[in-house]
Amino acid sequence: MKIGIFFGGPSREREISFAGGRTVYDNLDKSLFEAIPIFVDSRGNFILLDWHYIYKGTIRDFYPPVSALPPSTLPVQVYLESLGELTQAEQDRIIAEVGRRVEPHELRELVDFAFLALHGPGGEDGAIQGLLEWYGIPYSGSGILPSAFGINKVAQKKLLKALNRPTPNFRVLSVEEWDAADPAATLQYLVRELGLPLVFKAPRQGSSIGVSILREADVAKFLDAVERSLFRKTVVGAEWQKLTERDKLQWVQQLVDIRDGIGLPVEVSTLAPLASSTLDATAQPSEKQIVAHPEELLRVLDATLQTTEAVRLTNVDGEAQVLLESFVQGREFSCIVVEDPTGKPLALPPTEIVKGEEMFDYRSKYLPGLSRKITPIDLPEADIQRIREACEEMFETFGFQVYARLDGFISSEAPVTDSEATATDSGNFIFLNDPNTTSGMLPASFFFHQAAEIGLNPSQFLTFLIRTSLAARRRGGMQPVRLAGLLKQLDTAVASRQQQERTRTKVAVVMGGYSSERHISVESGRNIYEKLSSSVKYEPVPVFLTGNSQEFRLYVLPINVMLKDNADDIREKIELAEAGHPTHPILTRIRHEAEAITSAYAGQPTEQPRRVSFSELAEEVSEVFIALHGRPGEDGALQRELEQYGLPYNGSGAESSSITINKFETNRKLREAGLRVAEHRMATRLEWTADSEGFYQSLEAQFPYPFIAKPADDGCSSAVKKIKNRAELAAFSRLIFRDQEELMPADATVLQLGFKEEFPQKEAFLVETLIARDGAAHFLEVTGGLLTHWGPNGELEIEVFEASEALATGEVLSLEEKFLAGEGQNITPARYAPDPAERQRISEEVKAELRRVAEVLDIQGYARIDAFVRVRQQGAVEVLIIEVNSLPGMTPATCIFHQTALAGYTPYDFIDQILEFGKQRADKLELNA
Repeated sequence: MKIGIFFGGPSREREISFAGGRTVYDNLDKSLFEAIPIFVDSRGNFILLDWHYIYKGTIRDFYPPVSALPPSTLPVQVYLESLGELTQAEQDRIIAEVGRRVEPHELRELVDFAFLALHGPGGEDGAIQGLLEWYGIPYSGSGILPSAFGINKVAQKKLLKALNRPTPNFRVLSVEEWDAADPAATLQYLVRELGLPLVFKAPRQGSSIGVSILREADVAKFLDAVERSLFRKTVVGAEWQKLTERDKLQWVQQLVDIRDGIGLPVEVSTLAPLASSTLDATAQPSEKQIVAHPEELLRVLDATLQTTEAVRLTNVDGEAQVLLESFVQGREFSCIVVEDPTGKPLALPPTEIVKGEEMFDYRSKYLPGLSRKITPIDLPEADIQRIREACEEMFETFGFQVYARLDGFISSEAPVTDSEATATDSGNFIFLNDPNTTSGMLPASFFFHQAAEIGLNPSQFLTFLIRTSLAARRRGGMQPVRLAGLLKQLDTAVASRQQQERTRTKVAVVMGGYSSERHISVESGRNIYEKLSSSVKYEPVPVFLTGNSQEFRLYVLPINVMLKDNADDIREKIELAEAGHPTHPILTRIRHEAEAITSAYAGQPTEQPRRVSFSELAEEVSEVFIALHGRPGEDGALQRELEQYGLPYNGSGAESSSITINKFETNRKLREAGLRVAEHRMATRLEWTADSEGFYQSLEAQFPYPFIAKPADDGCSSAVKKIKNRAELAAFSRLIFRDQEELMPADATVLQLGFKEEFPQKEAFLVETLIARDGAAHFLEVTGGLLTHWGPNGELEIEVFEASEALATGEVLSLEEKFLAGEGQNITPARYAPDPAERQRISEEVKAELRRVAEVLDIQGYARIDAFVRVRQQGAVEVLIIEVNSLPGMTPATCIFHQTALAGYTPYDFIDQILEFGKQRADKLELNA
């Protein structure tokens, strides 16, 4: 069956849709389905996407292609809408570089079924559902009416009130009312009616976009919150003039972000001069113009704010209303509801989102480790069952089909509502809000996370949803004879697949660890697991490593534990199992209710984690894929253990790994070999403790500010900081040499550490000169991957891929930019020069240097090498090596997959090559022994 995966789209959630579409593409059962990637661009064009673009980190990495971009000096990637008005012919030329345009009437011939991974307006609002209905193409999820209703938060609130269901009191503020209002009086009215805190929402957005919380009756903060939900921004001339060029660039980068900012294009309205410098919503706009590109926006603001007191920026696709709600103080949860084989709703175990005062925003939802997701929510069974019943009731009331994600709160306080709220047996109150007819589909999202609790892996869950959707469309009257045939065909294929006996190579995928890189390791491990599990060659076995440097503890994970949100959640489940903690009775109940689903789709046993020794692991598996980062994993210790038991593994050998883990030792060896590296030295705790003032002065004498400070043996941008003054150096030293685990708040503030940013404790750190342009004509940061093969005579051959150009929005590349889907800006291949021939010449020189690095360090298997490249005026190329990763990140969004795709390897092909190399190396070693 040909499954068209629709992803991307025009909404502000397009990056999560793109990442979710890739997850579906990778996890569809290859023995049942053929995946057809249908990328939807921000103008609504359907594009049959060339497969290698699916593995880009973000949409902007490939679309619009570099050839279509106007000249710009800004390090900011843009979406198609920033190119301004385009003719059909211009759009066709752009589309032809990444695939081919598909007209709507062609879809019927191209796909048997449409899997909708689209979000927000244009994806969840009934529009695409209506088009597919018109052409008679069955699709996933809810139909037209429930989709249109599911995206409209205001309509939902009104229906809940009409049905006397408990929901927080609310008011709706239209843009016309707001523009004519007195902000102070409006705030006073809303506080009187709804109380504080106040919750502001954009009524037709998801992923917490356009949401904010006002905790005090502050008019300025009130203005900001309303503007955030309307996707507006008022810029005051006096404040703009105070900004440096760097500040302005960062301001524009944040503003044009479609998730946290208001996005582009914007209408720029000049506000009439005011008597005071305090702007309010009654300021009337005069001249207006539409600006689409960030560079043009900077020019317009600089020019306009020379003579005008302020301007208002309004996104052309912003909201026309703001939904304001009373705040609920309670525990937040999310619950996936699916239709069982009889068409009745079945609520999966609800997940609690554990956080502090912070909002569960876009970043917290999608970056592992920033929030805790506990399944099931820690409540008595009766309360959880009441939550499930409430979710199933809302699913039926709103007419949802196939599946939906319902969010809500449980509180010990009755919500501020006009409706009667009924308490549970334990005195808690439940109410629901913001249902989603399409859930996020990242590997560890609620969508797959909760399905795993009934024993379905992502591949099996997707098969179930496709079958359930076909049945729903048939019940709705869509081509009953044709869809009956498709259902029979699918049922037969699923049944025969269960009876097939396949002999597959068992591969232990080791993930986790105990360093600051543990969450990214779990993301990498899960990605490897999913790529291997949908293959016909390998049977992956997820293994979690914990413990310490003296003792590695290995645990084989069942699917429901592997798909916990992050490494800490997995470790907690292991600890509970070892303490004899019984399975929550609600899980036993739900698994029983779901037996008709799991038996049909070969659900796996939901067991407890099982501890194994290295010798036991060697009995169970034939190979190991190490998905760990930093220590342990990249330091050679685990490799030595595996060698003792004859287990082939990926990546470099123990000796090479023990060198590349140490950035100082790596730099020393590369410098001795004549390669360029930054000047560097180790700064030890011993020196600092003995004489902190002398320690600081010694570093300052050798390294003029600014310089780079970072741990010598951690990766993933962990604690990499640009140190600009003595205060930052002292704060960095105190944090990295601290005795307690907790961070010191004052020092964390000095270094501007992000929310929940981890900072390791070390006995020493590495100091390096800041690598700068140094007068070069062109200067860029790159990251290049490589893969090794055995030649015909047993010699080692090194294949170096085209490097990616990394664009950092801050002072150094952040964790999010490297690994969070839709966050980083990576251009592959790197833009060394505008002229194609010159670009290729420079690229070959860079690749030659990276190959030399691999040879000097005896890198085997694969690796990622980070470097800066200077291109001098006369064309001379200088490559300055930053660091080497012998086990690079393998998350779905990492740029190594962009590079391998250019070389013709799918992610599975690349992983297969890595495993084959390790197996052949082990065979060679055994022969030599």
